[in-house]
Amino acid sequence: MSILGLKKKQPKTFKVKVTTMDAEMEFSCEVKWKGKDLFDLVCRTVGLRETWFFGLRYTVKDTYAWLKADKRVLDQDVPKDSPITFHFLAKFFPEKVEEELVQEITQHLFFLQVKKQILDEEIFCSPEASVLLASYAVQAKYGDYDPNFHKPGFLAQDELLPKTVLMQYQMTADMWEEKITAWYAEHRGIARDEAEMEYLKIAQDLEMYGVSYFDITQNKRDTDLLLGVDAQGLHIYSPNSKLTPNKSFPWSGIRNISYSEKEFTIKPLDKKKDVFKFYSSQLRVNKLILQLCIGNHDLFMRRRKVDSIEVQQMKAQAKEEKARKKMERQILAREKQMREEAERAKEEMERRLFQLQDEARLANEALLRSEETADLLAEKAQIAEEEAKLLAHKAAEAEQERQRLEVTAMKTKEEKRLMEQKMREAEQLAVKLVEQSERRLKEADHLKQDLTEAKDAERRAKQKLLEITKTTYPLIAAYSAPPAPPAPPEAAEFAYEATSSRLDFKDSDMKRLSMEIERERLEYMEKSKHLQDQLKELKSEIESLKLEEQQQQQQQQQASMYGLHGDARAYIPEPVYIPHSNRNSAYMSQMAFFEEV
Repeated sequence: MSILGLKKKQPKTFKVKVTTMDAEMEFSCEVKWKGKDLFDLVCRTVGLRETWFFGLRYTVKDTYAWLKADKRVLDQDVPKDSPITFHFLAKFFPEKVEEELVQEITQHLFFLQVKKQILDEEIFCSPEASVLLASYAVQAKYGDYDPNFHKPGFLAQDELLPKTVLMQYQMTADMWEEKITAWYAEHRGIARDEAEMEYLKIAQDLEMYGVSYFDITQNKRDTDLLLGVDAQGLHIYSPNSKLTPNKSFPWSGIRNISYSEKEFTIKPLDKKKDVFKFYSSQLRVNKLILQLCIGNHDLFMRRRKVDSIEVQQMKAQAKEEKARKKMERQILAREKQMREEAERAKEEMERRLFQLQDEARLANEALLRSEETADLLAEKAQIAEEEAKLLAHKAAEAEQERQRLEVTAMKTKEEKRLMEQKMREAEQLAVKLVEQSERRLKEADHLKQDLTEAKDAERRAKQKLLEITKTTYPLIAAYSAPPAPPAPPEAAEFAYEATSSRLDFKDSDMKRLSMEIERERLEYMEKSKHLQDQLKELKSEIESLKLEEQQQQQQQQQASMYGLHGDARAYIPEPVYIPHSNRNSAYMSQMAFFEEV
């Protein structure tokens, strides 16, 4: 069959582009190449030896097909484009990835394909499992978590979770990143291949892992169903549920699988069980189903046999390679640890060096300060010595002053004694004056009262005498005796003179008493003036004593400022006590007496 459909001479080669999960390759193939030749070329280029899991898939019309190994490439229903595009993908999936996947490249290709199927939601995954798988994917890509390097937002450009999971919860991208980072931090020390294997071990337990789905009908009434083909057998699903199959046919229980045009027949190994028939819409789909069934069944039987020499060699080499890589990782980890310890030791030494430099600088500064302090102390010692001399001189002066103050204090004590004696005499004199004043006041009151009574008696006597002499006396004389001869004028005159003399005598007594009272008043006024002069002298002496006490207190304060103690203390005389109550009471009594007089 000609590629261009022309009758002219056909080209000897054609272009092919093969896309893997992480690379694109272009090849120039010969026209006579079969599918196996191209597939082997791709496997050699990739370095893959576990070829039985993979195939070259291409798109035809509204479905896909796998390149057949025993048929020429150009004789198959491949696209007529140039270059022809194929996808190098896993066609069959292992039952237990940890036991069956030997090569690291095989694990990596499976990891990339399963991860893409989960993110494209071809494999359903719960939110919890999605976050855990994402953490292993981050570990495989970025290595161990380092908070100094992996700052918040470092996963912003990575697609790690299915869209349905992101839309299922009202969480921001930062919140999802925080959850993934929390799991990612716990995977420290896991290598890339180990992280990818952990990812596949979790993914293989998902219900849709490794299942290829096809639309089928069970009968001519077109009851829609789904057929699932995987490593363990065939499964029948409802159209709306790809997780739990309604019916399963394990490979160990299937005797034969065949198809005739659109009809597909599954014969169980147990002949008592009914044959299951279903229909597909296209013959090409039946061929694809049969091809997947044959391949999965062959691998199912192969797993239950002893490994071939090639597989055993591959496993031994893989084991040695893993041991070698493990040893290298351990050596690398040890070197990394030693390097980190060396860096820490270096940082510690640098820190210690800086610390010692700071200590040396501080020590030098302290030495300079100590030298300056020594100079200052020497100067202070010299100043202190001069001050000591000055204080000694002042102490001698203070001693002289103290002796002078002692003499002054003795004089002050004598003056105080004399002053107290004068004050006592003045107080006694004041008391006597008060008593005399009170006695004189009483006498003056009695004299005033007697004078008043005498005046009243004199007035009454005069009035009575006049009445007697003018009215009654002639009547009594007329009735009681015979009429006497008329008295001579000398007798009447004599009687009148007697009466007048008595009256004159009374007036002279009153004048005399008034003169005595006036004389005593003048004497008391002189005595009170003399007492006031004495009180003024006492006040002036008291003021002078107070001034002397203040001067002595100032001298004592000056002496204490020079630090004099013991014998050098100045003598401070006791203050003179003056009994204010007695002095004031005597003074007030005398003043009251003077005012009343």
